[in-house]
Amino acid sequence: MTRLGVDVGGTFTDVVAVDEEGHLRGVKVPSTPDRPDDGVIDGLRRAEETGVDLPTVAFLGHGTTVATNAVLEGDLAPTALVTTEGFRDVLEIGRQDRAELYDLDFERTAPLVPRERRLTVPERIGPDGDVIEPLTDDDVAALVEELPDDADAVAVSTLFSFRDDAHERAIREGIRAAGRDDLAVSLSSAVLPEFREYERTSTTALNAALTPRLETYLGRLARRTRAAGVEADPVVMQSHGGLTSADAAAERPVGTVLSGPAAGVRGAGYLAEAAGHEDVITMDMGGTSTDVSLVEGGDPSLTTDWEIAGHPLGVPAVDVHTIGAGGGSVARIDAGGALRVGPESAGADPGPAAYGRGGERATVTDAHVVLGRIHPDHPLGGELSVDVEAAEAAVERDVADPLGQSVTEAARGVLEVALANMERALRVVSVERGHDPRSFALVAFGGAGPLHGPRLAERLSIPTVLVPRLAGVLSGLGLLASDLEHTYVNAVVAPLETEGVDDLADEFGALAAEGRETLAAEGVDADAMRFERSLDLRYEGQSYSLNVPVVGEVSRAAIDDAADRFHERHEAQYGHAEPGEPVELVNARVRAVGEIPAVDVRSDVDGTVADAALGDREVVFDGDRREVPVYDHARLPPGGAFDGPAVVQADAATTVVRPGQSVHVDDRGSLVVSTSHA
Repeated sequence: MTRLGVDVGGTFTDVVAVDEEGHLRGVKVPSTPDRPDDGVIDGLRRAEETGVDLPTVAFLGHGTTVATNAVLEGDLAPTALVTTEGFRDVLEIGRQDRAELYDLDFERTAPLVPRERRLTVPERIGPDGDVIEPLTDDDVAALVEELPDDADAVAVSTLFSFRDDAHERAIREGIRAAGRDDLAVSLSSAVLPEFREYERTSTTALNAALTPRLETYLGRLARRTRAAGVEADPVVMQSHGGLTSADAAAERPVGTVLSGPAAGVRGAGYLAEAAGHEDVITMDMGGTSTDVSLVEGGDPSLTTDWEIAGHPLGVPAVDVHTIGAGGGSVARIDAGGALRVGPESAGADPGPAAYGRGGERATVTDAHVVLGRIHPDHPLGGELSVDVEAAEAAVERDVADPLGQSVTEAARGVLEVALANMERALRVVSVERGHDPRSFALVAFGGAGPLHGPRLAERLSIPTVLVPRLAGVLSGLGLLASDLEHTYVNAVVAPLETEGVDDLADEFGALAAEGRETLAAEGVDADAMRFERSLDLRYEGQSYSLNVPVVGEVSRAAIDDAADRFHERHEAQYGHAEPGEPVELVNARVRAVGEIPAVDVRSDVDGTVADAALGDREVVFDGDRREVPVYDHARLPPGGAFDGPAVVQADAATTVVRPGQSVHVDDRGSLVVSTSHA
């Protein structure tokens, strides 16, 4: 039996396979943005060439960028929106906050649904769930007649439907009864049953607009993987770091918008915890962007307050901060004569000049090639060759000549600018949120992460850097280290001190019952199910909330303990707390987990560090060229140790160990780099 994880990134598609003996294989192939499943099939074929027997695959985890790219590129299905009469323009009104407060030319992001496709119905549910104005059959029939013929999806978001969803369900049934089975219908009471009309409507509209795209993609993917010999049905990574069935993902695609980054954080947290580090900062640097996140106590930080392309989303997601800094980030001189790196990227096609695929603009990868960190004798991803002359020519033309510098100086400058961008991102998820990076380890992965991780750790005084053996394809491993998960929420909005223990227990019980039903439908045994309860709390009068766990059985003591945790989190995140102020309960949440047996990725490499030596290479460190040893990561044995400076090569990633740093190899083949701050 073999388990496969396939993650589609912006530049590369990663495939990781683990067999019954725990042997890991990882391959990396170029992504195919116009048709992502082509890259998946290419990856499966490459995996087969390395010895993976596809008919024995019993598990296929998938991280996808289809939803992400559809939103960023505006490739969404034509969608109609149905709201309560008087709330037609909630998407356009939005909130009063502005991303650029002093920009006189600031323009809001265009609403997901244009006004001509926004319809209303004369109905009203009150805040306590009582029907104030009933919805009649005639109202529904009239609405169906108004639905635009060119719409492929409908989002239904009526007032206070999270208290009573009868009207939303009646609208959906009316659409179906009229024979409009061609329309994908999303109900806010199912997508995001929480208060705040703007966020709830935005999330529901985006879900509706994504449904036809993801249904088509996942259906095609399942057919093609089965034709390739894989009988297992794909399970899809969600934004909060849990897996779900392909059918559930197609029904609620808004939950997959951060699928890829979540898989990477899961993989990093899994290997770090196995190495004895429960508190880590993860840094996933690929060809297009760098995603950074924080894992505390072994659990990724989650958020329900985020947005993509200017559209707010209220579904839980791993709290990832993303910047446009990747190996393919383009270096240029701006109009003021300053060196800029990113956010524009050379992407997968044509890619950096060094790839030899037609790219001509200087990138971060080209700078590393110039400085000797990436060698022409070591093909990228096992396939792409490295053209040193093309990299040098690009850096000379785009950076060195305009600045009057040598090619080496220009390449160092490109990396310093890129490092400064990444350092700011790491500070956002640590220092700016009340965490001291010196008490965390840094997990550097992605195709370009290990090139920069040891240097960033020095700049932030982080004592330890972990570089996984399969750093370049860690998102694929994260798919194999995750469980099936679903989050259920119910809006409460009441003073915490007056919330009855029995009432809250009933709320949690109803949510857990939903989760139990969903997991059972996905084939999870009852003894493999786990339910975690939490509360969204805030001070009275606040517009934002913080999520805190409820530990143990629901009791007054457990509720008081949750309030204490809220004060502590508020102090850590915002720098102050008011223990004497009333605390308000906003939402009750249940996380339903279907546990999947974890993979064991212990390294079985024998021999010594000398057996992994590939010779010496001339590499530039701090402006000086020096001969440094080069090692093959795949041949480094557990317990092996060596000092920097050094370069460690792998098929999908290269690690640069700086002078003064030391390395030892753990039981899973990860490099544990100790900086001068250890």
